[in-house]
Amino acid sequence: MDRSFLEADIDELVKKLRPEEKVALLAGPNWWNTSSVERLHIPAVRMSDGPNGVRGSSHFIMTPAQCLPCATSLAATFDEAKIVELGRFLAEEAKIKSSVILLAPTCNIQRSPLGGRAFESFSEDPHLSGIMAAAYVSGLQVEGVSASIKHFVANDQEHERTAADSVMSKRALREIYLYPFMLAQKYAQPWAFMTSYGRIDGTHCSENSELLQTILRDEWGFEGIVMSDWHGTYGTSESLNAGLDLEMPGPPRWRTQSLISHSLSSQKLSESTVDQRVANLLTYVQKLARRNPHVVYGDGKERSRDSPQLRAFARQLAADGIVLLKNEDSALPLGASSKTVAVIGPNARANVISGGGSAALKPTYVVTPFEGISAAAPEGVEVKYALGCYAHKYLPTLEDSLTTPRGENGWLCTFYTHDEHGEPDKAVAEYVVSDTRIKLNDFLPDFLTPTWSIKLTGRLTVEASGPFELGLAVAGRAKLFVDGKLIIDNWTKQTPGDFFYGQGTIEEKAVVSIAAGEPVDVLVDYTSTPPPDMINTDLSQPALMRGVRLGGARKIDPEEEIADAVQLARQADAVVVVAGLTPEWESEGFDRPTLGLPGLQDELISQLGKANPRTIVGSAVAMPWVDDVSAVVQAWYQGNEMGNALADVLFGAVNPSGRLPLTFPARIEDIPAYPNLRSERGKIHYREELFVGYKHYQLRAVQPLFPFGHGLSYTSFEISQLAISPPSLSASDLALVLTLAIQNTGAVAGSHVVQIYVAMPDVGATTPRLQLRGFAKARDIAPGGTARVSVSLDRCAVGFWDERGGRWRGRAGTYGVFVGRSSCDLALEGTFELERDIEWTGV
Repeated sequence: MDRSFLEADIDELVKKLRPEEKVALLAGPNWWNTSSVERLHIPAVRMSDGPNGVRGSSHFIMTPAQCLPCATSLAATFDEAKIVELGRFLAEEAKIKSSVILLAPTCNIQRSPLGGRAFESFSEDPHLSGIMAAAYVSGLQVEGVSASIKHFVANDQEHERTAADSVMSKRALREIYLYPFMLAQKYAQPWAFMTSYGRIDGTHCSENSELLQTILRDEWGFEGIVMSDWHGTYGTSESLNAGLDLEMPGPPRWRTQSLISHSLSSQKLSESTVDQRVANLLTYVQKLARRNPHVVYGDGKERSRDSPQLRAFARQLAADGIVLLKNEDSALPLGASSKTVAVIGPNARANVISGGGSAALKPTYVVTPFEGISAAAPEGVEVKYALGCYAHKYLPTLEDSLTTPRGENGWLCTFYTHDEHGEPDKAVAEYVVSDTRIKLNDFLPDFLTPTWSIKLTGRLTVEASGPFELGLAVAGRAKLFVDGKLIIDNWTKQTPGDFFYGQGTIEEKAVVSIAAGEPVDVLVDYTSTPPPDMINTDLSQPALMRGVRLGGARKIDPEEEIADAVQLARQADAVVVVAGLTPEWESEGFDRPTLGLPGLQDELISQLGKANPRTIVGSAVAMPWVDDVSAVVQAWYQGNEMGNALADVLFGAVNPSGRLPLTFPARIEDIPAYPNLRSERGKIHYREELFVGYKHYQLRAVQPLFPFGHGLSYTSFEISQLAISPPSLSASDLALVLTLAIQNTGAVAGSHVVQIYVAMPDVGATTPRLQLRGFAKARDIAPGGTARVSVSLDRCAVGFWDERGGRWRGRAGTYGVFVGRSSCDLALEGTFELERDIEWTGV
């Protein structure tokens, strides 16, 4: 393949492009690629979803990938260096998927723990979010893979996300929501930004020149490309004029030849603007091609990788993010004295390794908590299991229980064209699919008619005889047949639901009787055509989402399941309850309605705690039972190595060192954003303003369940000898260094995080009492040993946004410095003097 593009002069290349070629470059041709121009040897580059792995370029048949911890778990490490390593790891994952752009990291603010994509974001705190994002970006880009940091800006909840206007002050926008993006630009310079779906000041972010041009490019000096979120472009000339370089995905809706020609002829758009966007895109593609010629000019195949070294890294990274919230009477770590350990809960044997939506992928392998705990248990310790209750929103997928008519694992998917009457006609392609979530938004085989159908066939075998519940959700229309009998009709009449980002139906359910070990034939008929009450839908417009989901599970008696679990708990020396949410509860497309655990998990945990005082709970959110249990471990979504990492902490192979990157509220009314959690008449009111997270709890003197920064250890630490250097001051900047000593005063080695909060003097504007402005992690301090750490602060530590002057200011005065182990446990204090005012713009 001709590689002359690598040395091409971009300005000269733009002059050679034909009008239709320029238009093609302004949007993707499909779901995952930029457009190529073969005549001028301009290659396409491929992108892939993150942020906790690299899925590859197909939702339909996904190439297995390493699944790593979610961003909240990464932030819980408080370890910049480790997140740089993660970025480098993901860069290599991208390259073997023939991708050179990772759609990550997500660094929106966790304004509320109920946000559907909160797990994708790092923290409620803008400083921690920005430092983690910068480390992530640095690791990716040092290996030549572009970050596409997202979502710029204020994509902090899912309700009406493509329409709602985020209403906030300029100070809140600058000091909270833009702040992590600013730090990422300051310290790592992402090569791409992705815009948010929603609006700021009434204008969609993808059309907002104040955001994309004035702030991002002019103030911050950004030199990369800006791309839309998927289907997050809402017009032609508006987004081009504002600074949006690339509409995604393709085929484009707005950047077509006819629409751009019309915008040019009506003078809503100029040729020079088109040329500038094209030049930006080509400069970006050239940078990626130069850094990765073997990928960009490679075979385009997607591959997986696995090795003991990769597993060890993922395992350590997952363990580093686990937070020990409570540990009464040294219930943890478990030891050989616990001869029987009962592992109970709906997530104990489930593959709950990631949240849903764009973060979901097909893992190369999964270690469940039960498997990890069983493998790590000391010799002579017996590990037993009970379900306790269900916690799923949708019935669990069934790929592990299905075989094709030919005996392969999974089921057979056959595509059919339609005849002139809209009925299935000819089979044009078939695939073996090892997932009962069929997503067809980014793939269709060749030679299909405008409307088409698929048939999914397999043989289902269950482990226990009795009633079995099946569920069918669809974006399109579908029917389920078992042994030739129609069981579920989600075809004739449908109820809208949140399947497929709110574009599909609810899960329709039915119960059938199945004998253990005796296969039954399963058939799902699916068509892309709408149901009768939507028959006037314009089929010339491609559907955004198409697909079907089959789930199923043994029908249980809830009271009997809890009783069985309680009986096992009474007989055990220790109980480990693995409870929490699933990807169906935490996902892109919708927000959580409550802090409560789904199903009967709260009741289960309360009864288990009363049955056995040595009860340890993992991965929880609301905790009405917190006083009934001895220990609480927050384990997040930890990826492939979830089970091993959890077992390492439970048995003491790893001394936990994670810290909460968000405050855990005791009740929903204590959330700072409450009750403004949803769009109201097209607006989301950010009435908490600057007081997000721990800043709100301190302002209102509200006691959280667990505070920001909290985390326990199996050893003890003492911090001392705080020293603050005199600030070095220039016209627009300052620099100072804090040093302190951390001593391990306990009996086992451990790592410790120190957090530095700054209190401002009276600056003539309302400010939070304390704001995180630095942190450091001392790793593996031996018993009795001491580590010295230093943390540098710059002008960001003293800055506030002056709305009247439109710039950052630091006021002269005495600044307080508070150092400790959480936002509520600050053992050391100091001060420094800012002798005169400073002011600045940019990063």
